[in-house]
Amino acid sequence: MNQDTISRIRKFREDRDWNQFHTPSNLAKSIAIEAAELLECFQWSEEEYDLQHVKEELADVLVYCQDMLDSLGLDVDEIVNMKMDQNERKYPVEKARGNSLKYDKL
Repeated sequence: MNQDTISRIRKFREDRDWNQFHTPSNLAKSIAIEAAELLECFQWSEEEYDLQHVKEELADVLVYCQDMLDSLGLDVDEIVNMKMDQNERKYPVEKARGNSLKYDKL
């Protein structure tokens, strides 16, 4: 996400004095709720869905994720790269390529 978008999210939250409600617990719940709404877009069909609705729900998830990053003082690049390092060790290309097995089954 670029800095202008992050600043816009922060300004929206700050203008409404919502930081007081953005505890890690509340934000985790909000992310899960919005993710469920995103999943609902595909409830009855994997091929027929409203792309605009998908974009709106995905944006809600991303905004709450940015709020969570801010609440915990985390850097998105740092934590994503940390997790990618773990994933690369758990799912080496030579074992994981082309299959969906969990790492403990490779």
